[in-house]
Amino acid sequence: MTDATLAGHVRPGRGVSRYRERQAILGALGAFVIALLVFFALVPVVWMVLSAFKSNAEILSPDRTLLPRQWTLDGFAALFEYSAIGRYLLNSLVVAGGIALIQTVTASLAAYAFARIPFRGSNVLFAIFLMTLMVPPQVTLIPQFIIASRLGWVDTYHGMIIPQAFTAFGIFLLRQFFLGIPRELEEAARVDGASRLRVFLSIIVPLSGPAIATLLLFAFLAHWNALLWPLVMSTTDATRTVVLGLREFQGQYFTNWDALMAGSIVATLPTIAVYLLAQRWFIRGVILSSGFGGR
Repeated sequence: MTDATLAGHVRPGRGVSRYRERQAILGALGAFVIALLVFFALVPVVWMVLSAFKSNAEILSPDRTLLPRQWTLDGFAALFEYSAIGRYLLNSLVVAGGIALIQTVTASLAAYAFARIPFRGSNVLFAIFLMTLMVPPQVTLIPQFIIASRLGWVDTYHGMIIPQAFTAFGIFLLRQFFLGIPRELEEAARVDGASRLRVFLSIIVPLSGPAIATLLLFAFLAHWNALLWPLVMSTTDATRTVVLGLREFQGQYFTNWDALMAGSIVATLPTIAVYLLAQRWFIRGVILSSGFGGR
């Protein structure tokens, strides 16, 4: 065997080895970056949880430590004694749940129209919907409040829900998913005499479970944590959400940190529970709605 022939047999092996080395290095680098991001994301959460079991004096102490020197439940006691935390949680559930449900219904109907019902100017109208995503919510805050105020909706559930019940993002998300559903299924149902509404309810909605669950989760979490709109619309404990309620422990000159951290834990637990329950549907929905399903 000549040297040229030998080199021809050796070089591909070296190339594969170098490729595997590069892949291993890139994999290790990616794992390091992910671990670093997870670390920075978890540090505030760990600090919040541990601070909830400290006294306010220990939290403000200059020689503070991560772990409590003396574990205490004073923060939780103050939370339930000095605030209507139960009412705040109920208000958040009603407001966030109501907005999420109505957004899902309106977005799914609009998305089906854009994806399956041809009409003149549909692409232009859809582009206008998408352009509203670039408008900061602070721009529309005052006009929405003026309208709600003139309707007498201030400090009411429907005043906090209805102005937030429509979402361009939800329309885009569901439209992308609907485009990936085979048209043959709808055409077969239409041949059998099914109306568009029947097709939508019996075929599109059941097949779109992951995407609908994803939109529900996104909307619920976003409005559970919302501050600006409830801050403007809510004036009493009757409609005050949990995020607003936690502000009671923050003053101009003093902050009750132990109660605030305890309240943050209580406010976070429902969102964690919702995510864990919908995790499987959420992941499937994000993947299938990403556009790779195709038209």
